[in-house]
Amino acid sequence: MDQRRQLPSVDRLLHQPGIQQLMETAPRNAVVAAVRESLDAARTRRAGPPERWEEDVRERLAQSIGAGLVPVLNATGVVLHTNLGRAPLAHSAVEAMTSVALGYSNLELDLPSGARGSRSDHCRVLLRAITGADDALVVNNAAGALVLALNAVAEGRDVVISRGELIEIGGSFRIPEIMAKSGARLREIGTTNRTHLQDYSDALDGAAAILTVHRSNFEQRGFVTSPPPAELAELADEAGIPFVYDVGSGLLADLSAWGLESEPRVTEAVASGAGLVVFSGDKLLGGPQAGCLVGRLQLIAQCRRNPLARALRSDKLTLAALAATLALYQDPTTAIQTIPVLAMLTLAPEELARRASQLASLCPAAVRASTLPGESAVGGGSFAGATLPTTVVAIDAGPLGADGLALRLRLGTPPVVARVSADRVLLDPRTLPESSFPAVARAIEAALLS
Repeated sequence: MDQRRQLPSVDRLLHQPGIQQLMETAPRNAVVAAVRESLDAARTRRAGPPERWEEDVRERLAQSIGAGLVPVLNATGVVLHTNLGRAPLAHSAVEAMTSVALGYSNLELDLPSGARGSRSDHCRVLLRAITGADDALVVNNAAGALVLALNAVAEGRDVVISRGELIEIGGSFRIPEIMAKSGARLREIGTTNRTHLQDYSDALDGAAAILTVHRSNFEQRGFVTSPPPAELAELADEAGIPFVYDVGSGLLADLSAWGLESEPRVTEAVASGAGLVVFSGDKLLGGPQAGCLVGRLQLIAQCRRNPLARALRSDKLTLAALAATLALYQDPTTAIQTIPVLAMLTLAPEELARRASQLASLCPAAVRASTLPGESAVGGGSFAGATLPTTVVAIDAGPLGADGLALRLRLGTPPVVARVSADRVLLDPRTLPESSFPAVARAIEAALLS
């Protein structure tokens, strides 16, 4: 007999204890809709009803009312994982966001005078103090900051840039396309691997600016050359045009003691004499998504007055989190210890080995967890080519196969995102808080049983 002929009614399913419990935490109409969807699906399946109505309804309910964003445990070892939201925030940044979100704030109010203030003032003092720049402005992301800078200083005019810097960044966005949207015209010089100061000098007639973009997501080796930023800044000054320097990741801390030296620091870019320096807030800076512009007073003022500044402005939560993150940089040691990105990047190999052993000891015996040497990655298009030694936990997926177990871990509660290599699932403790280890172990056990 076709099982679809014996399907229960909506009312009958709603009175099942498990589905009754769902209505304690979800709106009744949402639960009813999920029950109807489950019944409709059962009518169209030759196999008939699901094995457990309660689980099927719960999954459909979660899909319909669940949050689009959920917390994820990052076991990949990629510190700035773009797909996982890049930089986790410091506790003080989260507290600042929460405080501002729960009530009103002085976002655009000057408290002493009672007059209207400017939201751009909230991170201005900190950015000036930390970077050494004359002035600063924050917008919603680094690509937006670059568009704003070019539109403010070079709309309808040529901007000189090396062919070797016409790069593509994440999401298939390309520098030439970003420049075109800014209203500036591209004037490319040099070759892919070699651009000399004379190339810039020869191309300045009628140009509005010189632009340098740090090649953060790849590296060139061998027969390559580019003029130092200080020489470009001097050349731009002589020509009476601005030098715009996009340093990318927003590195403020000195990580050379940990072998991380290939990224330009923001302070170095400012000290080179660049008129405008562009960088991200949610990469190596370790804050929320934001685009920071620092530089000379007149150039920042041009950007601030530009109508695009309003279209690209940051919201109060971003400004609160960024200000709290920047405040930590007033003490370099505090910054490295308390900003999660910096803390993860500077973990000692012996500490990673200890954490890996601890995590392996908590894993179910069925997966035969072991530890082996491995490599983490910085991610986020930062420190291209850099390797970070780590110790990973390797688990045997058994009949599920590594891809199957990795899938179940991603679909679990909480989701655990891991790597797969040589038919084993790898967990890197560099990007997992120690407090999450029991949850990871439970997630593995649940994945084996599901």
